Amino acid sequence: MELELKDIQGYIVRGYKYMMYSRYVMLNVTEPALAKKFLKNNVADITNVTHHPTTHCLNFAFTSPGLKALGLAQDNLDNFTREFREGMTTEHRQRLLGDFDSSAPANWRWGGTNNEEVHILLMVFGANKEIALNYADQLKQQYIASGLKEVFSLDGQTLPYTKEHFGFRDGISQPTIKGSGREGPPEHDINAGEFIMGYKNEYNVYPDTPILATLQGETTLLPFDASGSGKRDLGRNGTYMVMRQLQEDVDAYWSFINDQTKNEDGTVNVEASTKLAAQMVGRWPSGAPIVKHPDVDPGGISDDDNFFYTEHDPDGLKCPFGAHLRRTNPRDNFEDNGVKESIRLTRRHRIMRRARLYGDPYEGSALNHSPDGEVGLMFTCFNADISRQFEFVQYTWANYPKFKQLYNDPDPICGVKENPLPGTEQNFTIPGKPVNKYVTGLKKFVFTKGGAYFFFPSVTAINYLSTI
Repeated sequence: MELELKDIQGYIVRGYKYMMYSRYVMLNVTEPALAKKFLKNNVADITNVTHHPTTHCLNFAFTSPGLKALGLAQDNLDNFTREFREGMTTEHRQRLLGDFDSSAPANWRWGGTNNEEVHILLMVFGANKEIALNYADQLKQQYIASGLKEVFSLDGQTLPYTKEHFGFRDGISQPTIKGSGREGPPEHDINAGEFIMGYKNEYNVYPDTPILATLQGETTLLPFDASGSGKRDLGRNGTYMVMRQLQEDVDAYWSFINDQTKNEDGTVNVEASTKLAAQMVGRWPSGAPIVKHPDVDPGGISDDDNFFYTEHDPDGLKCPFGAHLRRTNPRDNFEDNGVKESIRLTRRHRIMRRARLYGDPYEGSALNHSPDGEVGLMFTCFNADISRQFEFVQYTWANYPKFKQLYNDPDPICGVKENPLPGTEQNFTIPGKPVNKYVTGLKKFVFTKGGAYFFFPSVTAINYLSTI
């Protein structure tokens, strides 16, 4: 089945890397009728996969409370997945995602338990800052007049060399979607149903989709369910989007690493610090995978994603088992199931990751680790099954301290607890011969400042929502 690219919002497939600046605006619906008119008036400007605008892009997403605020009937809302309906702030999700202490939802700036509800997410992307903000201001006049209250906004940007604030190349290990026109190597080319509803996934079945239980609005706008139920499908060509504002404590990260590797006289050992940081990430600052370059960063800019762990490093002597990259995408090294089975299992837990920097652009290193002001990532990912994809990766692969052959090792980048239980060790193990090395007393470097689960509908579905 061919992908209906004109009906799929473009951000999921294209990422808009050429749009250097963005603004994310969280809106609250106060007057549903006017809010739906605002959507209707802007449907034609929504950027789909086939659009290639040179100046700006526009996409929309909706929370579960947002769909309810627009007037979606409860029995229609009930057909969305449990994770989406419950949201990110339940006690269960706190445990899954590690959102405790200063990262607890009670302390978030948006989307948390003490914040005003987010209903609609307006995403504006521009070729540069001026274009993005001018377009955002034009839309602001419209949504204010439509009774949409702005509860939070955050600007994000991407850089030509796509390094994040810790100083490492980012966004390299991304899957591609079969049928999207952007196919990659076979091992990274994933069935569309893993990321977009209405198409078969890696289990060769259609993912759960929110079909209409009660007819409301102009239902003829919606397609019929692809699995053959005969009911109208609100989810087709849409997906679920996870968004989390993640503050990066660059100074704490590099100070910790420098303390582990300093020279006998107490000075910074730049070479040793950079290597340890690369071992924790799984790539060098250039983006080169350490599984291929275990000792020295080859330099330049690297997008090399052509490697397997069993083939190049079965014992973790080059890239430690606990490295962020190896944990969040195990490739052929998933458990002890053999290469082919490992790849098959890994493919069922991939996410389409899209992230943008917030704060002033900054490139951390052993000698450069004190940015001016707060910096971080607006982490965004797409998946058709939040539980099996995003939540599984975060809990089972990143947060779980007994990953693979490890025992007290959370993901050193995004899995460390701020205040671990007394007597609980948080280590990073570097396999070696004859003995392993251990970095002990890991500290938390990434903190959650906001987040939500969104429905990222098709263009058709947004048009439909304006009629309910």
